[in-house]
Amino acid sequence: MDNGESSYRRYLEGDDNAFDDIQKMYFGKLTLFADRYLHDVTAAEDVAIDTLLQLIIHKKRYNFKTSLKTYLYTIAHNRAVNALKSRSRLVYTETPEDTADRESLEAEVIRTERARRLNAALGTLPEEVRRALFLVYYEEFSYEETAAVLGCNRKKVDNLLYRGKSMLKETLEKEGWQL
Repeated sequence: MDNGESSYRRYLEGDDNAFDDIQKMYFGKLTLFADRYLHDVTAAEDVAIDTLLQLIIHKKRYNFKTSLKTYLYTIAHNRAVNALKSRSRLVYTETPEDTADRESLEAEVIRTERARRLNAALGTLPEEVRRALFLVYYEEFSYEETAAVLGCNRKKVDNLLYRGKSMLKETLEKEGWQL
């Protein structure tokens, strides 16, 4: 699978329907990724929309040297971090609709009770470790792609994953999971 590169090439050549393929492929995943930072589905959707808009507005920035997936997740990471910085100056109250949106989004991704418990255990991990685990194991990024998105080197990703798996195993065993 080309992760959308061929669709983007078609879009650059004038096929506007090709962008729909990219949007369908990445909007939900980018929203979920941004929600891991923001804990706000509406703001995460804004980040996903803004990320995809970058492909339209700045057509020549993506140079096909990295995968489109890595490029988009790097933009989403940066946008989410910027949203967090600007949010620190705002007071936000989550509405019941936001909560319902978050539950429906997570219900789409996490279908079984075991997966929900695993997600809760992931929530106890340090943020940087949790992001690395999410990118490698949920989004199936390579270590190099994960390093590019997180802005670190491959060895640090390896260390984060090792620490994360050890901490996750310890947490799950405390909860009575047979591993």
